[in-house]
Amino acid sequence: MARKASNGLLQKAKKSKSDEFYTQLCDIESELQHYQGCFRDRVVYCNCDDPLVSNFFRYFAENFQTLGLRRLIASYYNEDGGAYGVYDGGNDTFTTEDIEIHRLNGNGDFRSEECVRLLDEADVVVTNPPFSLFREYVSLLTAHAKQFLIIGNVNAITYKEVFALIQHNEAWLGVNLGRGISGFIVPEHYELYGSEAKINEQGQR
Repeated sequence: MARKASNGLLQKAKKSKSDEFYTQLCDIESELQHYQGCFRDRVVYCNCDDPLVSNFFRYFAENFQTLGLRRLIASYYNEDGGAYGVYDGGNDTFTTEDIEIHRLNGNGDFRSEECVRLLDEADVVVTNPPFSLFREYVSLLTAHAKQFLIIGNVNAITYKEVFALIQHNEAWLGVNLGRGISGFIVPEHYELYGSEAKINEQGQR
């Protein structure tokens, strides 16, 4: 996010509503190591994440006991019908087979009544929300008085919804702002240029 080229890509995504920017596990680990005491006996909700592929869900599931979580929930958007997954720990080694999957009646939009009900069950929300809906996303979390740790473009601090939270000491910038984000994972159909077109160790763009 700190690089000018990457910022340009995110700005284009905002205009085109291309929001498929997925967070790498290494970046999640780098940031969340600073907040490990904040999750004990809490329900964590990743409300923009497919639990079968999300690195946020993977991080919390693999560290469920260490962090002392009470429950982990993740829901995701799908035009053909959304779903949510629940993990309550109990296993020494996490696998995706341990996730309890439930179908939603709707598409899993974080603003839907079903997902808001899940939000109300949670104590802390952690995810990388849709870039084009960032204002709405933050407004929803604050309306429901939820603690959150979310990734956004650095320009989001100029949004009135976000700036007001920072101004009143109700939100803070992350430890790795401008330094620790090594890059987002994007689908094959995304148009990348020059140095942006990199492949990580898992073969992802």
